[in-house]
Amino acid sequence: MRLLLISNSTNPGEQFLDYPKNNIKKFLGQNPLNALFIPYAAVTFSYDEYEKKVVERFREIGHEIVSIHHFNDHLAAVKKSEAIIVGGGNTWQLLKMIREKNLIDTLRKKVIAGTPYIGWSAGSNVACPTIKTTNDMPVVEPDSFEAINLIPFQINPHYTDFNPAGHAGETREQRINEFIELNPELFVVGLREGSMLIRNDEKLTFSGRGTVRIFKKNAIPMELGATDDLSFLLK
Repeated sequence: MRLLLISNSTNPGEQFLDYPKNNIKKFLGQNPLNALFIPYAAVTFSYDEYEKKVVERFREIGHEIVSIHHFNDHLAAVKKSEAIIVGGGNTWQLLKMIREKNLIDTLRKKVIAGTPYIGWSAGSNVACPTIKTTNDMPVVEPDSFEAINLIPFQINPHYTDFNPAGHAGETREQRINEFIELNPELFVVGLREGSMLIRNDEKLTFSGRGTVRIFKKNAIPMELGATDDLSFLLK
């Protein structure tokens, strides 16, 4: 199984998917691929607009993209794809659409069989067992929180340690601590902006800025970086 799970698509002052483009290029390899894009996380802009942005960036690194919304048979489109690309946006809307179109099992089998999977933000959330660690508002209601389940742990994209002065609400860490209190068997990876996880079969590594913060009930949170082996999260 090969996964590239990215926290965010765009850093401040940069173009869309600019900072991870070399990671994506390395991940997909030198041979041109025809990748399938899943744009369902888009809410305030059209699938066509989303596809156009992704196509421009992927062509820059030598790969072609077509969005799943152009196909009448979505299951067949997944089965024929050479790579799966799942964009960010609203995680609830993304999961609702994937589940309504009965794509969960087909996507999972396709990726387990070796098809590369790239997701950012919501696209990384749906690679988890559930979407319970998303930051997004539940603007729609999927019939289940269960996602594609390509990894046995949860990701919190856009993780931040920031706690602005005068803010009396919960920090991100406090929210994650609530999750692990009720889900003690699961690790949660706080994936900060500008960073990503790379899975190659049973090997998991980190790339990007700084470190990743890893939570588990009754354990002190760990800060691990690019020189560390994160494969224990796959056990």
